[in-house]
Amino acid sequence: MPAKLSVNLNAIAMLRNRRDLPWPSVTGLGRIALAAGAHGLTVHPRPDERHTRHSDLPEIRALIDDEFPQAEFNIEGYPSEDFLALVEKHQPEQVTLVPDDPAQATSDHGWNFAAEAAFLTPIVKRLKKEGFRVSLFSDPDPAGMKAARDTGADRIELYTGPYGSYHSDSAKAAKELERLGKTAEAALAAGLQVNAGHDLVVSNLPALAKRIPALAEVSIGHGLTADALEYGMAGTVKRFLKACGW
Repeated sequence: MPAKLSVNLNAIAMLRNRRDLPWPSVTGLGRIALAAGAHGLTVHPRPDERHTRHSDLPEIRALIDDEFPQAEFNIEGYPSEDFLALVEKHQPEQVTLVPDDPAQATSDHGWNFAAEAAFLTPIVKRLKKEGFRVSLFSDPDPAGMKAARDTGADRIELYTGPYGSYHSDSAKAAKELERLGKTAEAALAAGLQVNAGHDLVVSNLPALAKRIPALAEVSIGHGLTADALEYGMAGTVKRFLKACGW
């Protein structure tokens, strides 16, 4: 089965937040994305709420529950106590833990699983006790996959930023793709499922999907939102689904 597509709503929320107005509607565009075939919605509610606001979460949860019960809600963020409380309140199907500093513009690296095992393991246990699938943001490093598994997590999410950044250098892109592929193989061998996200676009998704045929999910925001300015949200979701292999 091709990788499922989760639409990250943060870029839409950031555009809305430029004005004290309700448009563009984060929930409204999420509805269009799901109606067009997206398999889920992703948000990253940072502490300063510069993208997704905490008040968006109950609306997105209700949208999925009431209109698209087959879809999934994925909440990602640094596992502070405030973040964990948000997650437990809004009950996503998946929680993706990222090692972000609050000041970061966006996620730009994965966890050091061996060094941070003592921190991550009880958090993963707490989240899984609530029934959430847990995914950990990961650099392309095959050596870290056993340590990632030992935290109790269900999945990793491969950080594909460097792969996306080599859009004009095919040799470097191919080298980075191979690193991602080898990490995915190590993760699968360790019993982890594999997600991916960051700077993925229609042009680089097919090669990623081919290299990692067991890829479970891609979470895409910036590139998808940029394309939506040209093709509309529904048309863009269909383009990205096709790029994933649907």
